[in-house]
Amino acid sequence: MPELPEVEAVRAGLARHVLGRRVERVEVFDARPLRRQAGGPGAFVQGLEGRMLTAAVRRGKFLWLPLDDGAALVAHLGMSGQLLVRTAAPPGIDPPGASARGDGEGFPNADLPAPDDAPPPDLTATRAPTLVRDLSLRPRHLRVRLHLGPRPGDPATGADGPVAALDLVDQRMLGGLHLAPLVPTADGAPGGRGDEAPLLPASATHIARDLLDPHLDEAGVVGRMRSSRRAVKTLLLDQGIVSGIGNIYADEGLWAARVHGLRRGEELGPRVTARILRETAGVMRRALEVGGTSFDALYVDVEGAAGFFARRLAVYGRAGLPCRRCGTPLRSEAIGGRSHAFCPRCQTRPRSRP
Repeated sequence: MPELPEVEAVRAGLARHVLGRRVERVEVFDARPLRRQAGGPGAFVQGLEGRMLTAAVRRGKFLWLPLDDGAALVAHLGMSGQLLVRTAAPPGIDPPGASARGDGEGFPNADLPAPDDAPPPDLTATRAPTLVRDLSLRPRHLRVRLHLGPRPGDPATGADGPVAALDLVDQRMLGGLHLAPLVPTADGAPGGRGDEAPLLPASATHIARDLLDPHLDEAGVVGRMRSSRRAVKTLLLDQGIVSGIGNIYADEGLWAARVHGLRRGEELGPRVTARILRETAGVMRRALEVGGTSFDALYVDVEGAAGFFARRLAVYGRAGLPCRRCGTPLRSEAIGGRSHAFCPRCQTRPRSRP
């Protein structure tokens, strides 16, 4: 499932391409991704058409687009959901960001060779992102399409200026879209990255702040983790304690902090707990620099570009391969029904308990 860096890449793309556009028409090709919508697909269409997208906001893995009527379009990508921007801009106009990422030039560390034990890199990650320009194209697994109007300053392509669309493409349909009212945040701080308004969707009030949020109460997170008897890997995955972390970055952060995922929260000192949070945040920042982690064509940004942090992963998906720090073969075991990759030398496993 996409985690904070992958969702942030989507949010940033939405901020570049769709803000200030009005939803002129909504097409629902499959109503199943709208299952969380109160009133069904009809209410979804009626609530969106004519509304303007005013911001693109993220808290953890949770993403929403505030509307000009005080509500928000909430998106959850699930396992395979994609939000793709399509535009009818004339051929020959470079898409925003293409010059910064084209052919790997200007893309941080795009020319670094892959480690000897790494699989062949997915070269789509180093190609220039290109917007899909044909609105008549209906990709496989297209579920919902929002037709968007022009923004002030757009180059004219006709009487009404250029048009764009935002597509929800979802193979497994574990995610979806819905409209929700915006409510005040409990602490009075901005709801998430992308908007200074102290608001968030009513359906996201249970989501804690994430490690890259400047308004995170780190001391409070440390205290909650240390008061728990649960395994630290499980605590990192609890979106009610700290959001945005999934299996990938939990394993990477624990390896960087040299802590085994089975260690109980109550066994961790305050410095060790803070180090886990700091190292996990650092991994996610590095992943953001290269667009996140993409293992296949499902995890892409709004322009269809993949991230290539997978080439830098230290432990996730590398069980049996040598630790990048000490050379010891990595191992994997299950914690709370989730796999946990670790180094048996760098991350000492706690003794078994009766």
